Amino acid sequence: MTSISRQHLARILKAGKVSWQSTTTWKSSNDTDFVAKMQRILALYDAPPKDGRVVCVDEFGPLNLRPRKGKAWRLGKNPRRLRATYNRYGGVMQLLGALDLATGKIYYRIRERKRWREFLSFVKSLRARWPGGTLYLIVDNYSPHKHPQVKAWAAANDVELVFLPTYASWLNWIESEFAVLRYFALNGTDHRSHLEQNAAIAAYVRWHNRHAQPKVSFTASSPIRSWTSYPTKIA
Repeated sequence: MTSISRQHLARILKAGKVSWQSTTTWKSSNDTDFVAKMQRILALYDAPPKDGRVVCVDEFGPLNLRPRKGKAWRLGKNPRRLRATYNRYGGVMQLLGALDLATGKIYYRIRERKRWREFLSFVKSLRARWPGGTLYLIVDNYSPHKHPQVKAWAAANDVELVFLPTYASWLNWIESEFAVLRYFALNGTDHRSHLEQNAAIAAYVRWHNRHAQPKVSFTASSPIRSWTSYPTKIA
């Protein structure tokens, strides 16, 4: 049996452009208008209309009370340990969030449910915050977003609901902000009440908004910019 050094193996792998990668899943979109919808959203990101405001909206949750794994600075050999068992007596809450691309600030509400009524109430609060011009809301295809009363109110109040292609949540800019919120406000915690957990979320959002910058250059160099049809990925 021939043996080689790690360094030689590394050179062989590098020359062959082979790297150690995670295996993940991929859910292909069945949206026949995928590219057209994607290009519409990218156009709003790249050049927000001067007659209005572009805001990304989505739900985040469910927010239940349980220990969450995470990372933190600790003294050597002194990792923090959280309980492994918990109950669900505290119930769950839902966060409705909005990312304003013009400022990079996050606005949100936490409610017990996320039906069309809660969504419409949140949309009304966004319209009141920015009363002038068209409000372009980037949203996914969750059924409450398409409720007839939501659509009717939006049409009557100069709010355009811009729907993502199906199975394309990654096109919603707020998703990356939710990931950061989860990392800083929830990971590594074990909140025992919703009041405590909601306060942690509020503290992070206040910090974020103090340091917010306008959102620009969404996937500027990504291959999606050159798509003319949806590339099916096969496992």
